Amino acid sequence: MSFPDLLPQLSAALPDLRGRLAANQPLAPYTWFRVGGVAQVLFSPADTDDLAYVLGHVPAEMPITVIGFGSNLIVRDGGVPGIVIRLGGRGFGEVAIEKGGQVRSGAAVPDMKVARSAAEAGIDGLAFLRGIPGSIGGALRMNAGAHGGETTDVLIEATGVDRKGRIHTFSHADMGFSYRHSSVADDIIFTQAVFQGRPGDPSAITAEMDRITAAREASQPIREKTGGSTFKNPDGGKAWQLIDKAGCRGLIVGDAQVSEMHCNFLINRGQATAADIEALGEEVRRRVLETSGFDLHWEIRRIGIPAQA
Repeated sequence: MSFPDLLPQLSAALPDLRGRLAANQPLAPYTWFRVGGVAQVLFSPADTDDLAYVLGHVPAEMPITVIGFGSNLIVRDGGVPGIVIRLGGRGFGEVAIEKGGQVRSGAAVPDMKVARSAAEAGIDGLAFLRGIPGSIGGALRMNAGAHGGETTDVLIEATGVDRKGRIHTFSHADMGFSYRHSSVADDIIFTQAVFQGRPGDPSAITAEMDRITAAREASQPIREKTGGSTFKNPDGGKAWQLIDKAGCRGLIVGDAQVSEMHCNFLINRGQATAADIEALGEEVRRRVLETSGFDLHWEIRRIGIPAQA
């Protein structure tokens, strides 16, 4: 499926654009599942000011969607209308070590790169980021965590741009963190974060990161086409245990499967569609509710529209 070409309209409205616009750009290559349709327009901003310029000048009714590292994402087969924004490059991909054990990172930086940069600088407290397969922007949005640490534990402040192109700085308190959630308005696009670590021994921090890596490789299907943890842990239960109890380990819909290794992971066996993966997830939810009474909530973000029949 393709959408009407918006580039002439946008080019006329954005004479000072410095980033790149591409019409009907396939999004599957940008996701870990490797499924999904096209973006009507894919926008790669040059930096925060360029992002703010575009957001402040496109029509208010134009749909805006943001994607990050693509690890926790299903793009539906019909594609995503409007503008899809993907941060990257030098404008959002730099890490800087600052005074007092602080680490400043662009929102497009992989979590593992921030962990590694902190370790090399002898800054402890951020090693848990090595176990999160995403980028800093996603970590801010969902209070990502792993191996005993969460984003809320180390964040000082974040910067973001709203739908009208206004740049905001959010304190830790402003972020409104809870389990896998931030209460910052949905229209905010995070561009940068500042984290606080503590002095540590680089070799000991690296050893901890190696332990995290080994634990992930031993327990998660990280070499498959997967989207990471599919469902949030409900109060009073663990998602993987509930899924296993419901008999869903190895369950298949189309060419999508519940992982045999870790049943809170869905995998694309090679030819799955986004519809296969989403339908599999919904079947898992149905069976868990039926067997255990728990209503699982998606941790993986789903965007776009289904393919037309």
